[in-house]
Amino acid sequence: MMDAGRHQNLTLLAYSEVEHVTGYIGNFNVKIRKKARYVNEDECTACADCVESCPVSVPDEYQQGFSSRKAIYIQLPQAVPSAYLIDMDNCLGNNPIACGKCKDACEKECIDFDMQDEIIDIEVGAIIVAAGMDVYDPSEMDEFGYRSYENVITSMEFERLICAGGPTEGHFVRPTDYKLPKRISFIQCVGSRSSKNGNKYCSNICCMNTIKDTLLLKDHYPDVQSKVFYIDIRAFGKGFEDLFMRSKESGVQYIRGIPGDVWEDPKTKNLLLSVEDTTIGKVQVHESDLVVLSVGVEPRKDMKKLQHLLTLSNSVDGFLLESHPKLKPVDAPTRGIFYAGCVESPKDIKDSVTQASAAAARASIILNAGKVEIEAITAIIDTDKCNYCGVCARVCPYNAITAPDRKSGVYPTIIQAACAGCGTCASECVQDAITMRHFKDDQIIAQVDAILEENNMDKIVAFACNWCSYAGGDLAGTSRLQYPTNVRLIRTMCSGRVDEKFIIHAFKKGAPLVLLSGCHFADCHYISAVTWTQRRVERLWNKLERLGIRPERLQLEWISAAEGQKFAKVMRELEEMRKKVTDKEVKETMEILAKDEEKAKAKKAKQAAAG
Repeated sequence: MMDAGRHQNLTLLAYSEVEHVTGYIGNFNVKIRKKARYVNEDECTACADCVESCPVSVPDEYQQGFSSRKAIYIQLPQAVPSAYLIDMDNCLGNNPIACGKCKDACEKECIDFDMQDEIIDIEVGAIIVAAGMDVYDPSEMDEFGYRSYENVITSMEFERLICAGGPTEGHFVRPTDYKLPKRISFIQCVGSRSSKNGNKYCSNICCMNTIKDTLLLKDHYPDVQSKVFYIDIRAFGKGFEDLFMRSKESGVQYIRGIPGDVWEDPKTKNLLLSVEDTTIGKVQVHESDLVVLSVGVEPRKDMKKLQHLLTLSNSVDGFLLESHPKLKPVDAPTRGIFYAGCVESPKDIKDSVTQASAAAARASIILNAGKVEIEAITAIIDTDKCNYCGVCARVCPYNAITAPDRKSGVYPTIIQAACAGCGTCASECVQDAITMRHFKDDQIIAQVDAILEENNMDKIVAFACNWCSYAGGDLAGTSRLQYPTNVRLIRTMCSGRVDEKFIIHAFKKGAPLVLLSGCHFADCHYISAVTWTQRRVERLWNKLERLGIRPERLQLEWISAAEGQKFAKVMRELEEMRKKVTDKEVKETMEILAKDEEKAKAKKAKQAAAG
């Protein structure tokens, strides 16, 4: 970080946060709030005279609360800039000044209680999101006694206790008596791989972090006995298995089983762990001087705010979703934004650095190009048909459409560089004022007509999104999975492109069954477009039921690119449903929809005449 602070091409805005982001790839506008430090960072020499005079002491967050700090402090030893700041939440006050001792002690006169937050606007071509992650708080897991027993600590607290720059200056002690613990137990997967408490996913780094800690203990304190309680050890990285074997050879005992209960001996403050050793099938009680909970990682608490700022989407586990896990692993769905580190998924330092290098390379391509090529699948607005309703601007997942203003006569406009061509706006526009390049309405309707021109009763019309469901069909084919051949796929870039009128037209042409298939909600390539698909289909189900048409004839399925087997299974189930649809039912449907269309035309003509 010190090297970054000295680099001539880098500007570090410490103690700042992003408040607003607008624009698109190559033309982002970022509004940053640089918080008031109340200390002039350019003049401060970090002499610490102000710290000695400050009468306020609060727990030090950096030292995990094992030591205290003053209200004027440096957040961590490697902080850039190396200058103090005042924590106004704990300071005795600056309005009016109730203390001011730090200001009196500062010979450089760096302290300014009148300092205000500064708003900075910058123009950037690309954004790299490296906001990191949070650490799981095991307080809710009562069985381990965290917060109840002082000698139950987390792996993060262990790191501070054994660190040379920690509160005990590297002398490892247990919190109750400040003596070296002779028996230490590590409990793995705390907050990870759990459906009851914590998160269902593996946090990636916990196993190797514990193995490293056991080796550290053996190097510094050879007589300390370490026990690791685990489900299974995941040492899949380069050299990781060797470290695991070194740890076992050094005398660390690995016990396959997670303790079900931890309690304290009130006299000795030692801890007793009840655990079933699954290798021998017996319940045992182990006594330890200290218990270390190997806590997992989880998405930042303010992840939703970050998603809203940058128009991003998240996966099922809450981390940010990349554009494509294999082809674009560091790209966000919004073009011009890239990921680095644990904001995208749990990863170790090596993987974080690798991803950061890839993100920097991807961003440099944009910055060096000068111009950005976009696919010709974007939307076009016909202002002659537009009625200023603004629906298109509300449904666009990328905020690529500016809102209209009826009073000033300003129509909505589409930022072509930001538009990804999902087609949700075109499907939701009731005035048919939006046209999609290469996925026009008449092109899709022509495909429906061609499918149902002959033997319509034997066909199933299926609309499949390009990135997931259509790819799932490809996987089913390449895997040679068996399913009926009478399903006819119509590819769209997104399920959000499938207009109600496409489905109604298919039923009017005699389709016995129609399938609309798209990405799972957490996997949507177009951020939130799939949510509008869900709403549209629900409206259609209600309409079909109101007209006396069985809603079951319109099926909605979420199929990912990796679910070839599910694709084949769905097609087989659809074929069984199709066989139950009679010719009479199809003809009645065609008549009902034809009459409904005539009524709609008559109503529209009447409104036009009245207008």
